[in-house]
Amino acid sequence: MKKDISKIKTGSKLYVLIDASNVWSVMKSVGKFIDYRKLKKYFKDNFGVNEVSIFYYDAFPKEGTRGYDTSLKHGFYTQLKKGFGFTVRKKELKRISTVNKSGKEIIKEKGNMDVEIVIDAVENIDKYDVAFLFSGDADFLALVSYLKKHGKKVYIFSTAGNISNELKTGGDGYFDLKDIDYIWSKDLDYRKNKTTLS
Repeated sequence: MKKDISKIKTGSKLYVLIDASNVWSVMKSVGKFIDYRKLKKYFKDNFGVNEVSIFYYDAFPKEGTRGYDTSLKHGFYTQLKKGFGFTVRKKELKRISTVNKSGKEIIKEKGNMDVEIVIDAVENIDKYDVAFLFSGDADFLALVSYLKKHGKKVYIFSTAGNISNELKTGGDGYFDLKDIDYIWSKDLDYRKNKTTLS
């Protein structure tokens, strides 16, 4: 979908809503980390704005459930907040235990942040002019439609294989993260033996 950024007025207030699980999938496909300091600068430099608010949504593993030091994950959140000025919404992954037919316990984890993203987008609707949604989930189409009906421009960021066609075509434009060379940083294996940072 062609993106018409000419509709974004100089001086508009931007809200960037980042679904970490979707972005993590994109980073794995690219093989690199996103540099979030550069990401914030990207919005300021390319959309003629001084004011950009970035929200980062993530679910983290319960302590002791991983073979790596999860404190590094929380250090990453602190860097986003104190270093880059992001608002971080986080919650612990919910662990659901079931037993299969052979009597083996199966643990599934769930950490969907869709509700938190929608709440922020709707409750703060008078504080921004343009929303940039980093997600590929078709469930967000209802939110996109709602925001557009209330006079907001909405642009989607994701990549092929991580986005539904409905969401890709439902906003005012679509950006493929793989095409934005400026924001990419270290190779993913930089911390592969320590932790995974999304």
